[in-house]
This record gives sequence, structure tokens and C-alpha cells, in this order.
Amino acid sequence: MPKKVTGKVRDKWKLKRWVTVLASPSFGNAPIGRVPITDVEKPQGRVVETTLYDILKQDPQHYSFKLYFQIDRVDGDTAYTILKAHEYSREYLRSLIRRGSSMSDFIKDYKTKDGYLVRVYTIALSQGRMNASKKHEIRMITDKIIGERAADLAYDQFVQETVLQKLASDVYNEAKKVTRLRHVGVRKTKLIGRPAPGAPIEAPIEELAAPAA
Repeated sequence: MPKKVTGKVRDKWKLKRWVTVLASPSFGNAPIGRVPITDVEKPQGRVVETTLYDILKQDPQHYSFKLYFQIDRVDGDTAYTILKAHEYSREYLRSLIRRGSSMSDFIKDYKTKDGYLVRVYTIALSQGRMNASKKHEIRMITDKIIGERAADLAYDQFVQETVLQKLASDVYNEAKKVTRLRHVGVRKTKLIGRPAPGAPIEAPIEELAAPAA
């Protein structure tokens, strides 16, 4: 019986090299992890998850803010990203819901000054019960403030203000005139489209799976 000839098995893991993934410019290009790659083109589109605390290392409450960065390009041993989405953690969102209070939520797509299309999810929680009229008024205030800021800011600036809750603070300061509020926040954002060369908006990029909320 002829002896079976076996070729040398290539160790695919040894063929990989590691690159450092950086957060987007809106978060100071902070390093957020390392990933193995075999081809500089293949990592594009890969999403790396982290928390706001892991980037800023300041307020422990920032552990409750999850950020998703999508690799845009690889240059040498560095992978550059764009913020694809952010959201409250499920535990944090559940902790905000209390008996005896009302919630006014609002979801709308906004285009930034540089042509990025962002879906923004906001939440307002009152200290007592809110009727439908007050909820509607808060939604109108939210829409006006976020719409104006989106039109004035480039994408990197806009997502920085949403994730760090600067926009939520602006909404709160105006909406508290309607009723007593306990919490106003941008609980989630999602990048759903961005400009292509020579066009205002390209076909929407693949969305992240929506969390249970």
C-alpha cells in the first residue's frame, strides 16, 4: 500500500498580525483594543465594542454607556474607526424606570452638517405622571434642539455632544419648563448613512442589531 504523502499544514494563526484599534477623532483617537488581521482590507466594517469609561477613565457611571466603533481603514499597525453606534446598557436603562413616573421617548433621523445620517433615540422621565399633551410638547422641544445642533455640527462633533449628553442637558433645561423631570438622555444613536464622494448620502451601511429595551 503506497504511503500517503501529507503536505505541511500552514498555521493560519501565525500568518495573522495584530493592529491597534483607535477610537474616532471625536474621542481623541484613544486606543480601544487590538485585533488580529491577515489582510488590511478584511477588517474594514468590523465593529469593536467598548465603554465610555474605558476611553475617558473618569466617571464610573460611564460604564453604562456602550460604544461601537467600526473599522474604516488600516494603516500599518493602526486601525482607524468611525463611531457606528452608542447606547445605554440594559441594566442602566432598567434602573431609570420607576413606578409613579411617566416616560416620553422620541426617535428621529437627523442629517449632520457634513451629510451623515444619524438615528437618535431620546428619553425623558418625569417625577410624576405626564399627560399626552406634555409628552408631545417635550418631543417638539427635543426635535427642535437636536435638529438645530445636527445642522450646525459635523458628525464627529455631533456624536461627541450626544454621547457625552451635552444635547440631553440642553433639552432638559428647556423641557423642565413643561413639567418636573427626573432624567433626560440620548439613550442611543446609530449611524445609518454617510456621504459618498460626489453624493450627499450613500446607501445606508449595515446597521447594528437593535438591543432589547
